[in-house]
Amino acid sequence: MKYSTSAEHEALRKQVREFAEEYIKPIAFELDLNNQFPEEQIKKFGEMGLMGIPFPKEL
Repeated sequence: MKYSTSAEHEALRKQVREFAEEYIKPIAFELDLNNQFPEEQIKKFGEMGLMGIPFPKEL
């Protein structure tokens, strides 16, 4: 069975990856080292509409 994703799914995946590469990757080591949570970056992630993504109830 070959699985393929929709164009919409791929666009979301690309947007999340770009966010992680730009805002999380540069500070990831420091966050891990200091046991910190990236509050500012996650707030921006939410402002982009990517937190609390709604799913149909059946999922």
